[in-house]
Amino acid sequence: MTATVTTTGPRANEAGSGGRKGDGGARRRLPRIPDRIRSGGLPYLLLLPAVLLELLVHLIPMAVGIAMSFRKLTQFFISNWGDSPWSGLDNYRVAVDFDAPIGEALLNSFVVTCLFTLLSVGLCWVFGVTAAILLQENFRGRGLLRTLFLVPYALPVYAAVITWAFMFQRDNGLINHVLHDQFGLTDQPSFWLIGDNSFVALLVVSLWKGWPFALLILMAGLQNIPREQYEAAAIDGAGMWQQIRRITLPSLRPVNQVLVLVLFLWTFNDFNTPYVLFGRAAPENADLISVHIYQSSFVTWNFGTGSAMSVLLLIFLLAVTSVYLVLTSRGRKNAGD
Repeated sequence: MTATVTTTGPRANEAGSGGRKGDGGARRRLPRIPDRIRSGGLPYLLLLPAVLLELLVHLIPMAVGIAMSFRKLTQFFISNWGDSPWSGLDNYRVAVDFDAPIGEALLNSFVVTCLFTLLSVGLCWVFGVTAAILLQENFRGRGLLRTLFLVPYALPVYAAVITWAFMFQRDNGLINHVLHDQFGLTDQPSFWLIGDNSFVALLVVSLWKGWPFALLILMAGLQNIPREQYEAAAIDGAGMWQQIRRITLPSLRPVNQVLVLVLFLWTFNDFNTPYVLFGRAAPENADLISVHIYQSSFVTWNFGTGSAMSVLLLIFLLAVTSVYLVLTSRGRKNAGD
């Protein structure tokens, strides 16, 4: 008879308990899931709602619009646009055929938009930098002026543009009442919402609601310029214009680079102002490309051609933005060297 003896000594117990302690220690050293989220994944978790909204609002509609530009999508296929015939690049050929009526109208709208953007952005910057420099000095009523200047930026766009539309009315508008009835500057009341004056009316409204944004950004930029530089320049005999040219404008260069780009993109893509001011059919002289694409899509019901125009506009804006960023980055490098 063979007896099996099991030894349970202190060392065995210590080895077993040590193993259990080692396993427990290893488990304790592993971070818990909330700790992992707090240490590395929390920023991404907080960004998740914004990413989802960006997908739903911008990226997915952009992809759908690009897909629509390759189809002959009209009102007959609205219920199921997947059944619309495949057109390939035909919509793009129609859009860039400047000898045909559709392409000629698009080219005219593009030229009008470029001229409008150039004047609006330039005047907004001039008004903004002038007011920002003047408001840097301490004088009585400065806070009130700052508040009044920022009112157009704070007002809702639709309310402000509708008010301007009433003011531009020919028979009972405030503009004609002041220019014609009060000062007699015109022979007869002018048509501001149709004809040649429509471009001027659109530019005035865009300037009125856009320059306070430039003022706000430039005032913030001026706060970063040390006052000692102006004091030293004044001691050296530099006048106000020399201080602006030698100190203010060079110091505002990084702010101006961002400001001009933002104003350009906002103005070139502006749809609310011309649509509310003129309605669905903008005059030829104020036919901005955003409204023109809307008319090509939702008035003529040719969504394929309208989507192709939108893609061409996107390519143009991406190209201009890329060139602008490359040129400004080179300018910063040259200034640093």
